[in-house]
Amino acid sequence: MTHRLAVAAGLFLLVLTLTVACRTPTTPPLDNVVEHYKYGVLGTEGRVGVPYWLFRVLPIVFADKLPNRPGTGWEKIGFIYETPERDHPIGTTRANGQFGVDLVGLNCATCHAGTYRETPTSPRQVVLGMPSHGMDLQAYARFLTASAQDPRFTAATLIDAINKLNPDFGFIDSLTYRLFVIGRTRDAILERAKETAWFDARPPQGPGRVDTFNPYKAMFGFDMPADDTVGTADLPSLWNQRPRRGLWLHWDGNNDRVEERNKSAAIGAGATPQSLDVPALGRIEEWILDLKWPAYPAARIDQTRAARGRTVYAGACASCHDFGAPQVGQVTPLAQIGTDGERLRSFSPELSAKMNTLGEGYPWKFSHFRKTEGYANMPLDGLWARAPYLHNGSVPTLEALLDSTKRPTYWTRTFNSNDYDEATAGWKYSVVDHGQAAETNESTRVRIYDTTLIGYGNGGHTFGDELTVEDRRAVLEYLKTL
Repeated sequence: MTHRLAVAAGLFLLVLTLTVACRTPTTPPLDNVVEHYKYGVLGTEGRVGVPYWLFRVLPIVFADKLPNRPGTGWEKIGFIYETPERDHPIGTTRANGQFGVDLVGLNCATCHAGTYRETPTSPRQVVLGMPSHGMDLQAYARFLTASAQDPRFTAATLIDAINKLNPDFGFIDSLTYRLFVIGRTRDAILERAKETAWFDARPPQGPGRVDTFNPYKAMFGFDMPADDTVGTADLPSLWNQRPRRGLWLHWDGNNDRVEERNKSAAIGAGATPQSLDVPALGRIEEWILDLKWPAYPAARIDQTRAARGRTVYAGACASCHDFGAPQVGQVTPLAQIGTDGERLRSFSPELSAKMNTLGEGYPWKFSHFRKTEGYANMPLDGLWARAPYLHNGSVPTLEALLDSTKRPTYWTRTFNSNDYDEATAGWKYSVVDHGQAAETNESTRVRIYDTTLIGYGNGGHTFGDELTVEDRRAVLEYLKTL
């Protein structure tokens, strides 16, 4: 009997090997660069990829682990589906992996594709290169961990769910998932959770924000329990990169090479120096050099007021924020800008040195990371679609950015809200008090942005306070035209 079982197992493994060997990648080259940006493989699948059919059923089996937010399935995390028929959302990839199993990874569009509606009844518009203001990457990681820790994360439960979704899921596929995929996936997720244990010692990141560099510290083996920095920052736009070449990038101006910034982002999303698909990323890099930002509807702009605002802006703002101006892309010291200093503190000299070791042995090895003492003056192209504002997303609207007395201490916006407020130039939000902030939880379908938390302060950049009320209104109108 033992001999027969061994022979049967050997025959099965032979069949499995032949089946895997004969399979071809399920994601063909994407001829359209737009489709490539949305779904193209960059090399993140091996490290953070989720087996395709598990990706499909996890939000079904573990629906109770998802945030109680609008939408269904992955939409509750902030992923954007183009159409109901799409089998995976924008910003996710599908590539053939070990044992011939398709893996779902992440790409640039995970963090850089947003949506908006001109009015509450207007259709949703998807804008590529826009900050993903609804994406909650921390919630994604926490959901995967909670699912893997759940006793329902078993082959029997998950394969049953897959069969309900896909009756054609075959015998070989089921056996592969049962013997190899599900257990390994659970173990990999739990191992990955050890790398993100530092989440628990910091305020929640929330949608549209991510701690970019603390994950690198964990990857480099820094002593995370001894590091109390909060590097949470707002997701930036990714359009119009050509004139940004040579400017100091990232919120603290720690690198002046667009290409290094792009590769570091891909590695942050899950690629490794070995797995990074440099030609594929290069195609995206070339495309975003001239990617256009969405124009604010011209018919909705008060052109007379905007003309006045242009004059005021030229005298008060342009030297720091216009392409070609002397201070654009340069770093303003923290003591002068006065904004929350935690993001700056989190990128330490030690981390800067480590970042310049990435890519050793490759032609693209990093060499331009540096430690600064302030925040970079950002160009303002497409500014209206980049709400909320400041490096940590602590100011909900342009109106509040220009008038610090209007910045709420506690405020909230419905998750995945696409509603734009023309009067204040930002996503519609509600002010709440301290008591509500303390009591609100996921069941309310909102997130309270608490500016009293470390790293979340909304002070600084008060230059607009020096303007008259009418000048501020005029500048706000002009900013819509950028």
